[in-house]
Amino acid sequence: MTKIALVTDSTAYIPKDYIKQYNITVTPLVLIWGDETFEDGVDIQPDEFYSRLQTAEVMPSTSQTTPATMQKTFAALLDKGYEIVALFISSKLSGTVQSAVQAKEAFSAGKEKIHIIDTFSTAMAMGYQVLAVARAISDGADIDDCLSLAEKARNNTGVYFAVDTLEFLHRGGRIGGAQRFLGSALNLKPILALQDGRVVAVDRVRTKRKAIDRVQELVAAQVNGKSSIRLATIHANAKDEAKQLLERASNDLGAIESVRSEVSPVIGTHAGPGTVGLAYMYDVS
Repeated sequence: MTKIALVTDSTAYIPKDYIKQYNITVTPLVLIWGDETFEDGVDIQPDEFYSRLQTAEVMPSTSQTTPATMQKTFAALLDKGYEIVALFISSKLSGTVQSAVQAKEAFSAGKEKIHIIDTFSTAMAMGYQVLAVARAISDGADIDDCLSLAEKARNNTGVYFAVDTLEFLHRGGRIGGAQRFLGSALNLKPILALQDGRVVAVDRVRTKRKAIDRVQELVAAQVNGKSSIRLATIHANAKDEAKQLLERASNDLGAIESVRSEVSPVIGTHAGPGTVGLAYMYDVS
């Protein structure tokens, strides 16, 4: 029986107990802050990041996982006899998929055992895709089943999020379809989503509370009539608001699984402090 290993990146925000339970390998993206370089979620944690961001004179930037890191990760797993399923952050948000492809092509033998999937997503919208495959592997699924399930999960996941300001997305070049909201009145809170792997503008409302309520309404519309609903909040230094949203949404929408996750420094650099979102997956057992 073929052994299957699962690889993802640090923007999936999968809870650590799940990472350990399913033996998921996580490749970190990179945070660059002045002359310092950090591995996302390894050398710098969210609390430290947001505390430092408040007084920083130099703003951080980010970079994808390097091809060298990917090649080292793949080689270690291939040497142990694994076939690899690797699910990464949207190629329209990061060059991480490209790094993985470059790493795969560097192998003279074994490259056919490396399967790279662009999730067109990030955060727990990607995390749930990874977990769907992880659970299938645990249940004895073969490689074809895993790849088919990854595609289904990708089609059945999404995320909506409210940001305090578009400044961070604009500065990082990830603003995408939200560009049209730039220059709006300062008290308007943009509501964004990931569609086809890009950040798009969905709505804007006048207060943070109304924005969070609207996020739940938008997710509710997506999962209406669906089964096996899984929800996860994401937040950037807005723990209490995220907790309340998850509790309310899970109850209202009948979620079979609920996860609280925190935006890591790499995504926090682009989303900005105060961001609150709700990721979902449906119709995947």
